[in-house]
This record gives sequence, structure tokens and C-alpha cells, in this order.
Amino acid sequence: MSRRLVLAGAALLLIAGAASAQERQVRLAPSDIQGLAQGGATAGTSGVSGIRTTVLYGDPTKAGPYTIALKVPPNTRIAAHGHRDDRTAIVVGGVWRFGYGRKADESLVKVLPPGSFYSEPAGVEHFAMTGPEGAVVYISGYGPTSTDYVEPADAPKP
Repeated sequence: MSRRLVLAGAALLLIAGAASAQERQVRLAPSDIQGLAQGGATAGTSGVSGIRTTVLYGDPTKAGPYTIALKVPPNTRIAAHGHRDDRTAIVVGGVWRFGYGRKADESLVKVLPPGSFYSEPAGVEHFAMTGPEGAVVYISGYGPTSTDYVEPADAPKP
């Protein structure tokens, strides 16, 4: 009897593991992404008004990998800030102007067109801005994440 219980338990663990792996399988075409819920200031974002955030994978508020999509409107400025987790990003639309530093200094900006890649190392301050075309950026990290402004007064008010 106990052998049957052990085998049944092992079978349940295998089934649970398979279901978990299936839950992590994500395939999203652009039309699928457009249909996902979009929010404003969510975990892992700058909190700047007008930015639309879509969680593509995982949950940036919990331990584990995540990917978010940011749709940033034209002529947006994001003050210097950092995050507690290492992050990487790909620009998928528009033009993203990104720089490292404790102050949003345009002389430190690199213009990143679609297809560009950059990193946001944990604790390294950075800033960003858009021009007239806005930008769409996919950011991946390992949560939980945070957004910590260099100057607390620069943090957007809820």
C-alpha cells in the first residue's frame, strides 16, 4: 500500500511539474501583445504619467524572471533612477534616448533605434527620454524589482 502511495505521489509531482512548465510557455505575436492588459505606473517602471506598461511574462513584484513592455509617448523625460535587479532591454519601436548617470544629462545619451539592446545593471543610475516619435521598449529582469530615484523629488506622484 505504501509503495502505491509513493508512486501516486511521484506521479502527482511529475504532473505538477509539467503543468508548471506549460504555464511558462509563452508565444505572443504583436496582435496578442496589443490585446493584453495595459497599465500605467506598475512595478519596474519609472511611474511617469503617460507610459503604458504591459506585463509580457512573469510578475515584476515577485521573485523570478519577468518581461515588461513599455510604450513611451513622444517627448517624455524620465529622471535618473536605478533598480535593485539586473535588467536588459531591447528597443522594438520608435527611438529611445538612454544614458547612464545620476542626472539626466543629454550629452550622456545614446540614441537607440529599433533593434538596439542595452543593460540596466542593479543599482546603476540611468535615465531616458523620447523625441517626437516615442518608443516601445521590452525590459527583462529577475524580480522583485524596484524603481529608486536619485532625487526623491523627481519620483512621479501617484
